[in-house]
Amino acid sequence: MSDEHEMVYARIESLEGLLQRGRGLGAVRALRDPQEAAAFVYDGIRRDWRWDDVDDRCLYLARLVRDLGLSLTPVVRQLAGDEETCLRACDVLELLALSGSEAAREALRTYIREGAHWARVLESVSIGWPTEWWDDLGDIARARIGEEPELPWFFEPWTRFGIEVRNRPPVSRPTLDGLGTGELLTLLRDERTADEAKFDALRALNRREPDERLLPLVPSLGTTDGRRPLPLLRRAVERLDTLAVPAARGWAKDRRPWLAELGADVLADHPSPEDLPKLVRELAGQWSAPAWCGPDRTARRLALLGPDAAEALPYLRRFWLHTPHSYERTAYLKALAAIDRGGLDHAWSESLWDCEETARLTAIASAPAVPETLERIAALRDDPMETPEVRAAARERLTSTESADGIGARTGTGLGPSMSTRTV
Repeated sequence: MSDEHEMVYARIESLEGLLQRGRGLGAVRALRDPQEAAAFVYDGIRRDWRWDDVDDRCLYLARLVRDLGLSLTPVVRQLAGDEETCLRACDVLELLALSGSEAAREALRTYIREGAHWARVLESVSIGWPTEWWDDLGDIARARIGEEPELPWFFEPWTRFGIEVRNRPPVSRPTLDGLGTGELLTLLRDERTADEAKFDALRALNRREPDERLLPLVPSLGTTDGRRPLPLLRRAVERLDTLAVPAARGWAKDRRPWLAELGADVLADHPSPEDLPKLVRELAGQWSAPAWCGPDRTARRLALLGPDAAEALPYLRRFWLHTPHSYERTAYLKALAAIDRGGLDHAWSESLWDCEETARLTAIASAPAVPETLERIAALRDDPMETPEVRAAARERLTSTESADGIGARTGTGLGPSMSTRTV
């Protein structure tokens, strides 16, 4: 790091670098030395270390504030910053309130009464908190809304408080869900069918079993200007999986760029052994660049080739360890497992502490059934800040483990605050 306008990630071996990237090992090491970690946790809330908007840090940081017993004062003070800085603090305080912090809840309620960005904060808590925690703020909202330069966009909580909003309910079009699959395909085949109706037909098709009769129609399903595929067409083709491969060979040679790109993507997503050297070179080039956005797709393609892709393992390990783009980390771990599951127990265990929900879900299913990992899974199950999907997966894993062996029946090593930090 240098200054506020130039943010440089710290070395991956350091606690600071691990926390910036949202790695599970960072959380484990922070618990061993809360005093050293405190400044880095607060910095992660104050500044946005996410590589991309799809990356997650909020729950990771809120959990560290709680588990390290850190003071809320620096986070509350951050509410006084610009809108983005304020909302990062708001997200953390919202979760801490759900975890039982009365101080966090009252800090946000006070901010709604007095703060500059109160309207965005009120919208946020109305989504994340029980209604009874904010429903009594209607008088405050009605009194303050006149200070805002424009009416709010969202319906809630404003319509609940009788406050006018700019948004209007969209005019709904008749659903096509009542039509049979053959009728939907007929609509798509008819050149007189408007693009909007074709979009609705594709949406209806994507809600039912894939039908390969769609494949001959794909070349005719570009937008009217011929520049791109109709919305939802790519999803419909992806759902056909390997059935789309023969047709994709022809699409890839088409003169229309959008169709050629779609065909090439389908073929790339179903690699053959002959594609392996090219994919390994692609991943190696992405590492050399370095390219933090996109190697996850290369990793998923390599995973389909299984053990034959062993040459890619060193690059996959490096990406998993080093990437700041935490959203992609799960793809690297899954590819490592698809190619060679050996030696991944510590990686699965670390991922139980990862900032990304997908990583925690994958780890819950795959982490070794040893006392410390099962204890961590139980903590995820019982954490009120955790997502419903992770809590449900943790509950299912513990139930199945209890049925098979009983918790604690096996012995081994997990990755808890007192355990080894060896990784892949």
